[in-house]
Amino acid sequence: MRKKQFISAIFFVLSGFFAQAAEGGPKDEEKSGDLKSEIKAYIRHHLEDTHDFSIGSYTTDQGKKKYIGFSLPVILWDDELVSFSSGKLKHGKAVHQVGSKYYKLYHGKIYLTDAEGTITYDADKKVTNDKPLDLSMTKSVVTMLFTAALMFFLFRSLANSYKTNGSIAAGVGRFFEPIVIYIRDDIAIPNIGKKHYRTYMSYLLTIFFFVWFLNILGLSPLGINVTGNIAVTFGLALLTFLITNLTANKNYWAHIFWMPGVPVLMKIVLAPIELLGVIIKPFSLLIRLYANIQAGHIVLMSLIGLMFIFNNWLGSSLSFVLAFAISIIEVLVALLQAYIFTMLSALYFGFAVEEHEEAH
Repeated sequence: MRKKQFISAIFFVLSGFFAQAAEGGPKDEEKSGDLKSEIKAYIRHHLEDTHDFSIGSYTTDQGKKKYIGFSLPVILWDDELVSFSSGKLKHGKAVHQVGSKYYKLYHGKIYLTDAEGTITYDADKKVTNDKPLDLSMTKSVVTMLFTAALMFFLFRSLANSYKTNGSIAAGVGRFFEPIVIYIRDDIAIPNIGKKHYRTYMSYLLTIFFFVWFLNILGLSPLGINVTGNIAVTFGLALLTFLITNLTANKNYWAHIFWMPGVPVLMKIVLAPIELLGVIIKPFSLLIRLYANIQAGHIVLMSLIGLMFIFNNWLGSSLSFVLAFAISIIEVLVALLQAYIFTMLSALYFGFAVEEHEEAH
């Protein structure tokens, strides 16, 4: 029995976001359905962008649920600027009053309600409560700001070390310098060309490290899933799309709308296809990054959840081994997805600035 408790304690530490499942796990099969539902809820909560950082939760002897984490500020525009801590909403279990108005958190969104927290629905079961404009600092926003500050600090230090050490990197810059050189020599120059690669280097470096750092932070127990948010990947892909098309030369557009060296009838047929390709390229960028990161989080957390569902030496141990193996793979995927996004962006930039001879 002690061995079983010791293994459960290890699993608890490794998967803080399932703390409630570990503490209040079922002792018989009658409660297994509730545990499965709770694990699904934790996975959904992890994948969503929320107004707080939540590591996990536990139930007290009095039956009250306590959350481990910290709240973020809620900023709303509701005829005027309204601000308060998300802890006032108690994860949707409480209503917070500001002046004569009441606010309630429901399925990740904040609605206007009454003192009882009433949520109304229409015939299609959609919420009909008024929803103020939410300008809150959610965990995704805070994580992106933290990543941006971290990148600024790291590469500011790298740039300063070049100045003080005769163009020789020092400290942590020695780790990042080979990566910067690799992006320049093996991604930017081969795909864009020596003539134009400098124009895009700052963006390529920024997008690579930004996506990589966010992917790595997504493997922490803080419930961060920034690059698994399709709105974020859409924004990143949109930047690549805008840079590609705003810096493209006349040859790029000529090969889309009136491809040289092709019969007129084929030009008319190919033009809409090529134009569709302009939109599909950034779309593939956002879907690839979003789907890979989202799927990885779902698989990893599902395997961790199986530890508590099996609740025995064999099943829990196998789930732990699989979860550990997937975690190692996810570390590699985090780097791989940053590389693919950067490489494809460089390839699109190369298409945009490629120069063709008139004869071809």
